[in-house]
Amino acid sequence: MYDRILVPTDGSSETERAVEHAAQLAAAHGAELHGVYVVNSATFAGLPMETSWEGVGDVLREEGETALDRVEAIAAEHGVPVTTNLLEGSPSRRIVEYAETEDCDLVVMGTHGRGGIDRLLLGSVAEGVVRASSVPVLTVQVGDEEEGGTPNEADSEAESDIEQAVAE
Repeated sequence: MYDRILVPTDGSSETERAVEHAAQLAAAHGAELHGVYVVNSATFAGLPMETSWEGVGDVLREEGETALDRVEAIAAEHGVPVTTNLLEGSPSRRIVEYAETEDCDLVVMGTHGRGGIDRLLLGSVAEGVVRASSVPVLTVQVGDEEEGGTPNEADSEAESDIEQAVAE
């Protein structure tokens, strides 16, 4: 059913849960794994002019290479062939482009399951991929599990905070 599975990573330990899931799926289906890390070019926009852009870019690319090394290690643990790529640009856009141009059958990616004001303020790469991708997307809940209960409880708390702020 799956020949090529794409797994984007941000290098966080939480995202490794999605990488692990993707590697297990690839092993079960005899598929190859494609790991991508996207250096978000918008990260540079908020930096003071005197900051060395080249130095920041180098640091971000180095973080990406480390994240992709981890994808390779997890794939090796499952005996899965892997291809990794460091990309630059808008994360959701570049992930969708890669999935479609490389004929991936599935995108497996982590989502923090944020809702309420957090989603509004932070946005969601996973949501952007789900909305724009012609390739099926499987999201794996990562992180935020130990931070105060289920996502629904977090949504309710955020909405209560907003209502309270508006009332004041």
